[in-house]
Amino acid sequence: MTTTNQNRTPRTTAVPATTGVTPPDPRVALLRAADQAVAVVGLVTPDRLAAATPCAEYDVRHLTGHLVAVLGRIAYVAGGGHAYDVPSIVLDVPEDRWAAAAAANAAGLRAAWSDDAVLDRVLRLPWGEVPGRGAAMAYVQELTTHAWDLAAALGRPDVLDPRLAELALVAAHRYLPAQPRGGPIPFEAPVEVAADAPPYDRLVAWLGRDPQWSAT
Repeated sequence: MTTTNQNRTPRTTAVPATTGVTPPDPRVALLRAADQAVAVVGLVTPDRLAAATPCAEYDVRHLTGHLVAVLGRIAYVAGGGHAYDVPSIVLDVPEDRWAAAAAANAAGLRAAWSDDAVLDRVLRLPWGEVPGRGAAMAYVQELTTHAWDLAAALGRPDVLDPRLAELALVAAHRYLPAQPRGGPIPFEAPVEVAADAPPYDRLVAWLGRDPQWSAT
């Protein structure tokens, strides 16, 4: 996802690599990331739907719709479907039903990934075919990053689990090198942060976001 915004001073030095490791069963982290996404969506109120987010092309409504869609997409690919069969964003949800929609798709995700065979099944993701174990961690990264995007837009980063950011950063380093960025790689260059910066700062900086982004 392109992360250009007018509040950021561009910097291009990569953040240091994490020392974390992929968990033995990445579904545990995936379910935690899904639950966190649902919790953050639950903080969205109708009066905030038009607010800006760190994703320049998404306001809160569109980012919420994207998170709801991704939760559904993660369930769908576990059963063998191609990710592109599922829209990347849904908007036809009543303003007071976003939390329910997210919870329903997360429940579907939990059911779809309950079969141990999915870990070794080759899944068809937007960026290629990936074994289930790798796909789970890639989606941990996507859900965790977008949870930060939405929490930042709502002024509620305090609700986020830093342990998920550490795991997501492992996946981000594995699947998204520092270069190249831009063009077909829909991320900006990494943003420089300190090696001992908080986990979410390091995660979103690697993905080209400014950890200090603010909607105000």
